[in-house]
Amino acid sequence: MLDTLRAIIYFLTSAVFLFWLKIVFLSISAILFIAIIILLIRTKWMKKRFIEDFVEISTYRPYGTKKTFKQWNKLVKRMETEKETEYKAAIADADVLLRDILVKMGYKGESTREVLEKIDNKILPNIQDVWQAHEIRNKIIHDPDYGVTPEMAKKVMRIYEQSFRDLEMF
Repeated sequence: MLDTLRAIIYFLTSAVFLFWLKIVFLSISAILFIAIIILLIRTKWMKKRFIEDFVEISTYRPYGTKKTFKQWNKLVKRMETEKETEYKAAIADADVLLRDILVKMGYKGESTREVLEKIDNKILPNIQDVWQAHEIRNKIIHDPDYGVTPEMAKKVMRIYEQSFRDLEMF
């Protein structure tokens, strides 16, 4: 019995067994490390934590400005059609775009009104104009017969454009 125990201890402490034990544990560690990296990439945590910060630092602009600018250009093209329905849609979409930007900045609310109530003129110097533009948007949405002239639509879109500039999205 004692010889068997000594043989087992000798085998467990031998260089060959310890070498293969190291190989097994290193392999398991490498597999787990790769799994952690893959999971971090697939989740939004890695993107939020590192990638967005890196993009903001390297471009000197908030993350997502390129996407916002593309969306804004689509709205501007709608304004060029000179159709009242397109004016109305562009104004409504600009309001949604502003709300989305403010929500991403951390201002929570169910509606644009709730989000705008949390904003002051330090964040948006033209907040009173934004409120007027939002009221026009509400009239457009709730009253299908509400008329929008090209001048009014352009004025409202300039207000939204200025708010995006103040938020440094352009």
